Amino acid sequence: MADEAAIDYTLNNPDTLTKYKTAAQISHKVLEAVSGWCVDGAKIISLCQRGDKLLDDEIAKVYKGKKISKGISHPTTVSPSSYVTPYTPLSTDAEEAATVLKANEPVKIQLGAQIDGFGTIVCDTILVKSDKTQDGEVSGPEADLILATHYANELLLRLMIPPGLLASGTEEEKKKAAAEKRPTQSKISQMVETVVKSYGCNVVEGTTSWLFERNEIEGKKKIVLNPPDKEGKTEGSPEIGEVWGVEIGVSLGAGKVKTLDQRPTLHRRTTITYQLKRPSSRQTLSEIVKKFGNFPFSLRQLDDERAAKVGVVECVRSNVLRQYEVVTDKDSAPVARLLTTIAITKNGVVRLGAPPAADVTRYKSDKKITDEQILKILEQPTAKSTGAKGKNKKKKKKPAKKRTEEEEDESSEDE
Repeated sequence: MADEAAIDYTLNNPDTLTKYKTAAQISHKVLEAVSGWCVDGAKIISLCQRGDKLLDDEIAKVYKGKKISKGISHPTTVSPSSYVTPYTPLSTDAEEAATVLKANEPVKIQLGAQIDGFGTIVCDTILVKSDKTQDGEVSGPEADLILATHYANELLLRLMIPPGLLASGTEEEKKKAAAEKRPTQSKISQMVETVVKSYGCNVVEGTTSWLFERNEIEGKKKIVLNPPDKEGKTEGSPEIGEVWGVEIGVSLGAGKVKTLDQRPTLHRRTTITYQLKRPSSRQTLSEIVKKFGNFPFSLRQLDDERAAKVGVVECVRSNVLRQYEVVTDKDSAPVARLLTTIAITKNGVVRLGAPPAADVTRYKSDKKITDEQILKILEQPTAKSTGAKGKNKKKKKKPAKKRTEEEEDESSEDE
């Protein structure tokens, strides 16, 4: 027990970052695969099942023989056009199980893996493949939505960086930059809203970024964009040494949401303990604890889906489990979401688990960002250059994609 307590689980321990990155590599591979399967007429339930199978297969290949936990940190979910929250239907709900993707609609794919409790979750929005979107240009509202989400995400990632961390110049100039006040909750929301409104969109209300910790994806800190009147606001600020799940949600509508009258299928264990009365409830909870720990899961991942639907009822009622309601855009307008798992190091932001960068040249819009302050922030880097490129000038030139990945890895050195 003493040895367990002495383990350093912070980013000061290189093993921690390695585990995060290993989980991220798996998440990226599966995200790419599921994205490729999203074609017109594809059944959402089949996509989710195949995604989870691939996650399990890839997770089984790493840390073999090690006495550490590993598994899925977020099940594969595929959310149709106007859906805001992650969506994962059940095979035993016939109507929902028949839901298919439609050509050109924006769908949100979210999933993740965890190694030793260090989870990376990633979400990307893609347009379902068709002759129109296969490789050519995209225009109209769909292009506006994708561009608004991309630039809002890039802005938010830069606003996560502590003041002065990437400052250059004299020591006096660096100290002055570090002394600057952090942007307030309202300022962050206002700036992100300015970006999306430039493209005729709105931020989805209650979009929340969370502090990630070991075995926890909703930590003690959070940043809430466009908070509803009755919902809590930002708590705490990002600091060096922390890992965050940074989320942006954008709607072509007003950004208001509504809860659908559908069975919640995504759940997560809470820290509340309660003596469950029903044997079926106790059996279901026991399976959940063993398989998923404190990470989210879908009822379809349990051994007996029908029994699970019964077993979770008491667990939710007694607050042992939290259920994630199915939420959509109030106007049924198309919604896009991105979720990036980042580490904040002394060299800036490291994108551990991130959606692929949007090829903005594909999306044609007559709209653009005009705010000079925001444009200036978007031009700033998210991490310091470590100078490794200069040291390796004589080495054989590597492909652009590989260089980019290595530059991100370099930003996490000497932690």
